[in-house]
Amino acid sequence: MLRAVVFDVDFTLARPGPDLGPAGYRALGLRYGLSLDPSCYDAARAAAFAEVKQHPELDHDDQLWVLFTERIIQGMGGVGDTRAAAVEMERRWTQSAHFELYEDAREVLELLARRGLKIGLLSNSSRDLGEFVVHHGLAADALLTSASHGKTKPHQTIFRAILDLLGVDPAEALMVGDTLDEDVEGARAAGMSAVLLDREGRHPGLPDRLEDLRGLPALLAVARDEREARGPRGAT
Repeated sequence: MLRAVVFDVDFTLARPGPDLGPAGYRALGLRYGLSLDPSCYDAARAAAFAEVKQHPELDHDDQLWVLFTERIIQGMGGVGDTRAAAVEMERRWTQSAHFELYEDAREVLELLARRGLKIGLLSNSSRDLGEFVVHHGLAADALLTSASHGKTKPHQTIFRAILDLLGVDPAEALMVGDTLDEDVEGARAAGMSAVLLDREGRHPGLPDRLEDLRGLPALLAVARDEREARGPRGAT
C-alpha cells in the first residue's frame, strides 16, 4: 500500500524566477563588467551540462555548481571576473524567494495529504527546504537535501534517508521528479516506485509519464485499483 510520495523540488514543484534566467544573468553580469547575451543562455546551459559532470562518488559539491554557472556565464559571452559573478548567481539558487511554485504544486500536495499520504521533498541543492516550505506556504512531513545528506541523487542512500525520515519502506513510497536518471531510475534502484514529470514534453513515448502534477492523483487511483483487483497475492 502506498503511504508516501516524495517530490523533487526544482522543475517539479518550483521553477526559477526571472533573477535566475537569461535576463537575471545579464543584469548580474553588468555589475561585474560582463556583457552577457541572453539569447545565448539556452545553448550555454546545455553546453555546461555536457561539460560539468557529477562527482564520481555522487558527493555533494557546491563548487561543481559554481563551475557549472561560470560556464553558462562564459557561454553567454562573459569575459573577465566570471568566477565572482558565478558565486553570486549560485547563491541566488539557495534563496527561496527566487523561485516560483508551479500552479499545480500546492493543490496536489494538499490533496495527497488529505488522502492520508505522507509528503517528502528531496533536492540536490544547498537550499534550506524548511525555509522554502514556509516561504511558499507548503506542508511536508520530511525534507532532505544533498547538502545535508552528503550524497546526491541518484545515490541510493539519499532515497533511503528520506524514507527513514518518513518512516516508510521503499515499496510504500513513490518518487515524482523531472529527471529520468536522478529521480526515476535512482528511486527505482532504491526499491521505490517512480514516475517522471515531463512538463516540457521531452519524453513523449515514455509510458505513465505525467505532463503536470494534476494527473498524479488519477494515476495513483488507477494503480490502487489495479492492486485491489489483483488481490493480496496477485490472484485473479
